[in-house]
Amino acid sequence: MVLKNDLSAVRNDSPLLLTRNHLHRSSSTPCLSPTGKDIQQKDKSALIEVLGHSESFSKMKHLVKDSVKAIKNGIDPLPVHGGLGGAYYFRNTRGESVAIVKPTDEEPFAPNNPKGFVGKALGQPGLKRSVRVGETGIREVAAYLLDHDHFACVPPTALVKITHSVFNVNDGVNKKPVISKIASFQQFIQHDFDASDHGSSSFPVSAVHRIGILDIRILNTDRHGGNLLVKKFDDGVGRFGQVELIPIDHGLCLPETLEDPYFEWIHWPQSSIPFSEDEIEYIAKLDPVEDCLMLKRELPMIRVACLRVLHLCTIFLKEAVNFGLCLAEIGEMMSREFRAGEEEPSELEVVCMEARRAIVEREVVSPRADVAGDSEFQFDIDCEEVDHHFAAKMTADEYMSRPVYQFGIGNGMGRSMLSKLDESIEEEEEESGGEEGEGKEERGILPSAPMKFPSISMLSASLKDTKLSDKSQKYPKFSGDKPENGYLMNSSSGHRSASEQLPSSASFVKLADMPDEEWGVFLDKVQELLCPAFEKRKSVTIGQRQRLGTSCQF
Repeated sequence: MVLKNDLSAVRNDSPLLLTRNHLHRSSSTPCLSPTGKDIQQKDKSALIEVLGHSESFSKMKHLVKDSVKAIKNGIDPLPVHGGLGGAYYFRNTRGESVAIVKPTDEEPFAPNNPKGFVGKALGQPGLKRSVRVGETGIREVAAYLLDHDHFACVPPTALVKITHSVFNVNDGVNKKPVISKIASFQQFIQHDFDASDHGSSSFPVSAVHRIGILDIRILNTDRHGGNLLVKKFDDGVGRFGQVELIPIDHGLCLPETLEDPYFEWIHWPQSSIPFSEDEIEYIAKLDPVEDCLMLKRELPMIRVACLRVLHLCTIFLKEAVNFGLCLAEIGEMMSREFRAGEEEPSELEVVCMEARRAIVEREVVSPRADVAGDSEFQFDIDCEEVDHHFAAKMTADEYMSRPVYQFGIGNGMGRSMLSKLDESIEEEEEESGGEEGEGKEERGILPSAPMKFPSISMLSASLKDTKLSDKSQKYPKFSGDKPENGYLMNSSSGHRSASEQLPSSASFVKLADMPDEEWGVFLDKVQELLCPAFEKRKSVTIGQRQRLGTSCQF
C-alpha cells in the first residue's frame, strides 16, 4: 500500500515494515511528514496507536492512555541524552516517566539520528553487522514476546505509530513539524541503579538464571551491566535487602547469523549454580517452533534468519540443560575466544560447522559409491558468500576415518564450507576480471577456477590435535575481519557495551542460505553432535571445586 505520507489508513493490528520510495521530506521511511502538494488528508488516528493484536500488548493500554493525556495537557516528552540513538521519556500528567520511546529511524546510523551517528540507510548493517539499521525496535518487542509468563521480567514493549513534534528530522529545518513515526514503546521501570554500579554478590540466583535463560535463547550480543536495572527492597531494619533485576535494551539480540554473544553474567558465581526444578521445567516447556510461528504472526517483518537463530539456540539450551550443564557452561560454549590475535569459533559454532559438513557428505556420496579399496570421489563445496566453487578430493576411506572434529585449512589457500563465512549484507562486490583475481589470490582468496584441496590425510598431521574443546588452530582472515581502531580483546568476555565501541564480527556459520528441508536435516544433525560436545565441555570442568567467595549473600 502506498501511504502517500499519510498513516491514517494503517490499522491498529497491522505491523509494518515500511520501505523507502521517493519520499519528499525525508530519506527515512518511518518518518512521514506531509508537506505541500503531498498532503492528502490529515492523519485522524490517535497520537499513539499500538501496532499488533497480541494479548501481551493489552498491558500497554494504560501507559498509552496516560501518555496521550499528558501530551494533551501540555506535558511533552523529554529527550534521553545518553546513548547513541534517539530515545524519549514519555510522561504522565504528574510529570513521571511512564515509557521510553525509540523511533526506528533514529537508531545509531539511521538517517534521522539526532546525535550525529548517521550515514547508513535503513536495512544496512548497524552497530552489529548482523543487526540492520532500523530493526532494533523489532527485536525489543520480540524479546518481550518471548519472555513467556514474564519469567525474566522484560518490561512490556510494543511497536507503536506515534505522532509528536519532539521527534528529530535531519532536514535542515529549525522548526520541528508534527510527524508520525514507527517506534518501540517500552514501559519505564523505576529503579535505584544498574548492575554496573553495584557488585553482583547480592543478586538473586533465580534472577540471574532467568535472565541468562532468555539471553541464551535470543543470543543476546550485548548483555552488559548497564542494561540490567536493579531495584532494591528495604529489609525493614534500614539495611540493604533483596534486589530485583530488570533486563532492558534487547535491540542487539536475534542476530541474522551466529554471532559472538556477550553475557556479563557468565563470570558471576550465580551462573555456576545448578538450575532449579522450576527453571528446568520452564526450559523443558519451551517450544522453538511455536515461538517462531508466534513471532512471525506478531512481527511479520522479522527476518527468517533471526527466527533460525532463535530456533537453534533454544534447542541448544534445552539439550544442554538435559545433559546437566549449568548456565555458565552453556554461555561459555556459545562464546568465542581470541588466541594469538585470531578470533576462533565457539563450541556451538564448531558443532554447526560439523553438521553442515555432514550434510555436504550426505549429498555427495551416492548410494552406489564404492567405499572399498583405493577408489576416490570428488565433490564441490559451494561458498555462496564469495561465489567460488572448490572441489575437494580424497579417498573415501580417508574421509570416513577422519577424526570427528577435524576441519579447516590452515595454509591460507582457500575456504571450505567450514571456513569463516565473511557475511556482507551490504553491496555485493563486482568481479572485474583477471587482474582482480590475481589480487584476490595474493590475499588468500582463490579465483573462480576450481582448485583441488590437499587430501585429508595430508592435513591430518597439522590437525590431529583438533578437538571440539581445543580451538587453538587458526582460521583464515579476510578483509573486513580485522578489528578497527586497533580494537582487540583477549577473550570474548572483553566486549564493550553497544553504547561504546563494537568490533565488526564475521560469521563462521550461515543459517539463512539453507532451504527448509536442509534446515530440518541440519537441526537433526546438530542435536546428534551435541552430546559429544557436552561431554567434552563437562570433562574440562569435572573435578573443579566451585568457589563462591564469602561476600556472596545469595
